[in-house]
Parts: sequence; structure tokens; C-alpha cells
Amino acid sequence: MNSDLNHAIATLDLPVDWVGLRAVKETMAYRSVRDEVPQNNGKSLSHGVMVEVLVNGQIGYAATNSLHIDHIHATAKTAYQQAIAASRWGIHPMTTTVRPKVVGSYTSPFTKPFDALTPGEVNDLLVRLCRSLKVSDQIVQTNALAITNETESWFVSSNGSDVYQHFLMLETHYGVTAQEGAIVQQRSHNGHLAHCYQGGWELFPEVNLWAQAQRIGEQAVELLTAEECPTIASTLVLAPDQMMLQIHESVGHPLELDRILGDERNYAGGSFVKPSDFGQLVYGSKLMNITFNPTVLGEFASYNFDDIGAPATREYLIKEGVLLRGLGSLESQARLGIPGVSCARASSWNRPPIDRMANLNLEPGTNSFEEIIAAIEHGVYMESNLSWSIDDQRHKFQFGCEYAKLIENGQLTKTLRNPNYRSTTTEFWHRLSQVGDESTWQMYGTPYCGKGEPNQAIRVGHGSPVCVFTEVEIFGGG
Repeated sequence: MNSDLNHAIATLDLPVDWVGLRAVKETMAYRSVRDEVPQNNGKSLSHGVMVEVLVNGQIGYAATNSLHIDHIHATAKTAYQQAIAASRWGIHPMTTTVRPKVVGSYTSPFTKPFDALTPGEVNDLLVRLCRSLKVSDQIVQTNALAITNETESWFVSSNGSDVYQHFLMLETHYGVTAQEGAIVQQRSHNGHLAHCYQGGWELFPEVNLWAQAQRIGEQAVELLTAEECPTIASTLVLAPDQMMLQIHESVGHPLELDRILGDERNYAGGSFVKPSDFGQLVYGSKLMNITFNPTVLGEFASYNFDDIGAPATREYLIKEGVLLRGLGSLESQARLGIPGVSCARASSWNRPPIDRMANLNLEPGTNSFEEIIAAIEHGVYMESNLSWSIDDQRHKFQFGCEYAKLIENGQLTKTLRNPNYRSTTTEFWHRLSQVGDESTWQMYGTPYCGKGEPNQAIRVGHGSPVCVFTEVEIFGGG
């Protein structure tokens, strides 16, 4: 493929400073079961080329689903015309430094490819999962799904870039709805589609899958008679599956440089973070260490190069509570003069790369889960995100979880239903008082991070230990 793309560039007759071609082939299979009855058994294929050109300091984009050289050339001409038109209104002149020459490859780690299981075998697993979840007549709905995605990406450019990346991604989910009269509760495997990783069928089924499914069903029934979460200001302990959402919404999105520049204000919103905050703002307590790290083996958004060819490296965004760098591509870094990361990412061949999260992780601390709980006189422990709300500046938020336990005198005691908490971003992170050790660190992912016009839903990964926050506003209510 790369040789064909290089030939298309070599034979292109346009007065451009730079041209890049990014071809993407994506094969996805989606299988879901509800109440032991298969609902979806679909497979899709998407294949096309994004053409980027740099001329007069501006970058133009155009895409085609045809790999014929004549169609690629015609698409390049469209991108050229867009760049010429944009140059009249350009707000920052770009140079070829935002498109460096890179050569390399990447392949997701896997041992069991997606063709190792037939569609029937996958459906049988999902049906059996629903059967295991149905622990009581109070379980009124069970659901399970598995999504496989195999993506190949080829990137070449006029200044010699030559990159091939091959991704295998598996997304799985199962959960239940329980009901007793007017009381309805949901419980799932760490939240909706939290189990998203790079790898093959070796990731599913898990070793303890059937016991886990039974536990999820039992906890849903348990919630029907549980006490309502109290309204208090107290110590809050968040499990890694909820920390995933907390990091995503209150750290990831506000640090995107295109939001800070105002590019996303019309749709996804802006940010309370200002350009002058980098290197200065104390975002949280000294225990807060957030890294951007696309190099973690098996995490959902790992890669060696982003979609404009910037090499992936592990970087601290926040170190010991201080904001150091943003989630900004080479283009945004050039515009703001602020250090960023290799995060220019596109959801498909027909979308241009924009500033996106990849793997955003909270580094582990020193305390075991048992030590953390034992040190708390009174508080609430919460698991698995259920709902979220955050303002368009990523400042004020309110999140709800599926399951909670009261903490009394260093012990997990009563189960609580409808647990919620609210705060503002920097106030909340300043209340971070304990961070779990590596034994509590877990990573999850989501395929549905939305942003951009036209919209791009992209895959991100988040890892975190158990975390403790003091004097947080906690409340109940469905």
C-alpha cells in the first residue's frame, strides 16, 4: 500500500509545499445479545484516503473512498483549492515543521486473532453471559456485547514519511437492570463499555467471567433494598473504573489546546484553563501525577505515531499537582507556543486529525486498598460510572455511580444506592489525599469520546489507582 501511495505523491502535479496521504482500512464486527436473544450480528468495512496539502502556510484536507491514482490526484486538487481559499483568512501560518519526516511501524499486541472465534461461538458466549447474569426474577433485563475492530493505517508524505500501523481492538460489555416495584437499578461490568483494550480474543472470555457475571447480577438485586446514599460532605473513595471518567472529563478535555484556542467553543465547548496557566497553575494536590502515554502495552489508545506522524512519547501533563503541558498537536503547539504531545488523531480516513486524548493515566501512589479504607473514619466508596454532567468550560461537574459502600471506622459496611458527588475541577483535585499503589491500578477505555465538526467519536484509554478525596459533597437520588 505504501508504495502505491508514494507513487501517487511522486506523480502529483500541484505547486504545494508538502503533501501527505493517510490511508485507513477498518473492519468492525458488532455482536450483541439481550435476555439470551441475539440482537445484532453485523460486520462493516471502511476504506479510504485522506489527503493533506500545505500551501501558502495553510493546510487543506480532502478525502476519497477510491484508491485509484486518478481519484487521489483529484482529491489532492480539492485539498489544494481549500488551502488556497483558507490562506486569505489564515490565523497562523504553518510550515513543514508541523509535518516532520517519520519512518516506522506499530502492531497491537495479540495472540488470538479475531478469526479464531466464529460468529456462532461469540454469540454462544454472550448468550451464556446473559444466562449467568439472570440470578433472580428481579433481574428484568440482561445484555452482553462484543465489538472487534481491526484497523490498518498507512501514512506517507512528500518529505519521506513512511509509517504503517496495525491495530486490533476489542470492546466488551455486560450488565443488568433490576426492578422491584418503582425501584430500578443498573449494574454492569465496571460501567458501560469500560472494558476496551488492544488485543485479540485472548482478552475474552476472562478467567473469572462467569463468577463476575453472577456477582454483577447479585449486586443489582442487592441495590434494590439498599439504603439511599446520604447527603453529606465527607471522604470520597473512587474506584479506578470511576476515576476513568473523572480523569477524562476534568483533566483530559480542559487540557486540549484547540479548546483553549477557542476552536471547539461552538460545539464541544471551551476550557477554564488559560494559556498562561501552563507551568504555573497548581491543578491539584502534590499526589496528582497525570501522564499522556500512548506507549502502554494493550491500552486502548496506544500507538507509535499520531495521525500526522508525530512520534508517541510518555509525557507528564501534571506533575506533583502542577500543570506542565497540554493535549495539543504540533499545529496547536505552534499557534500557542505551549508544549504539547503527539495527539493529532482522526476517527477515520474521512476526518482530519484534531487535538485528542489518547491514553491519559494517573500514576500510582503508595497505599494498598486495605490501608486506604482502614485509615478512613467515615466516607463513601463508589464504583462504576452511571451518569455525568460537566459545564462547557470543564469547571463545575456532577457524576453518579452504580454502586457504593459506606465506610465506617475503617470498614466497608452498608451498600448504598444512587450515589452521586459534585465539585469544581481544581477544588476537587486539591482534595486528593491518598493515591493507591500499583496493586490498585487498573486501566479501562471508551470508544465514544466525541468532539469536532463534523463529529469524531474516538477511542481513548485511562488507567488509575483507587483515589481518596476529602470533604466532597456527596448526595443520593436517582
